[in-house]
Amino acid sequence: MSSPTWLLTIQSNRLPDRARPRRLGRVLAQIFMIVATALWLVPILFALYVSLRPYSETSKYGYVSLPHHLSLSNFAMAWSQSGMWRFFLNSFWITLPAVIVTLFLASAAAFVTSRVNLRLNIALLILFTAGNLLHQQVIITPLYRLYLLVPAPHFLSPSGVLYNSIFGLIVINVSFQLGFCVFVLSNYMKTLPQDMYQAALVDGASLWTRYWRLTLPLCRPALAALATLLTTWIYNDFFWAITLISTGNERPITSALANLQGQFVSDQNLIAAAALMAAVPTLIVFVLLQKQFVAGLSLGATKG
Repeated sequence: MSSPTWLLTIQSNRLPDRARPRRLGRVLAQIFMIVATALWLVPILFALYVSLRPYSETSKYGYVSLPHHLSLSNFAMAWSQSGMWRFFLNSFWITLPAVIVTLFLASAAAFVTSRVNLRLNIALLILFTAGNLLHQQVIITPLYRLYLLVPAPHFLSPSGVLYNSIFGLIVINVSFQLGFCVFVLSNYMKTLPQDMYQAALVDGASLWTRYWRLTLPLCRPALAALATLLTTWIYNDFFWAITLISTGNERPITSALANLQGQFVSDQNLIAAAALMAAVPTLIVFVLLQKQFVAGLSLGATKG
């Protein structure tokens, strides 16, 4: 028996009332995203605005006045005055080996803790994870003294020790990023099908074959996501570079920006231009690995 007409009318009137909280939630979410995007873009746009203004105009009218003249002279001066190409090269020689070594060691350790039956698997994973709880500022004094004492080959460190060398920065960055990568890759490898590894064992695949030819290709999205994060973190590192390197020519680009600041006068327009130029490589890496980065995050969130 069909429902009366008055009952259908009441039910149709109730549907919009139920949908109102959902619509309100979507509207609030959109407003939040717009505000967050604006808060994120305002400092970047302001830095771009400052970098395009001459220092003489800023010192005369201030930073919040309307521009009278915009030019790229600050970018040219920052590139020529500070020798940024050398510091870009230093950052490249620090970031690329550190990312590669970190991903290789982390993937190998994660494979052992997730796919090899050992009694110490959980203890090893806890050990790697606990390393992320160690703050840099807490151990800087003993680490600084250690870097002055530990010898290094002259082809890796001209000073003969880990201190004041690009090799020393690679070692410390790998050490501090290894725990996070092991934790992420270990959880990701646990989601891979166990039947696949049993079939590989039946076919006589060795431990190295299961790691190199079976596991790593399947972890490519996770490795790409971690490579993007590691490149950003290591390239933008300032604390280790300013503490463990004293020679200006050996510093990476982030700490070398301090060379543009004088003792009594600071050309903030020039520093803003140099800072924007220093951010370009990380943007390029993110654009190139964007699809793999998003795929790695989504797969890690849905598997298991």
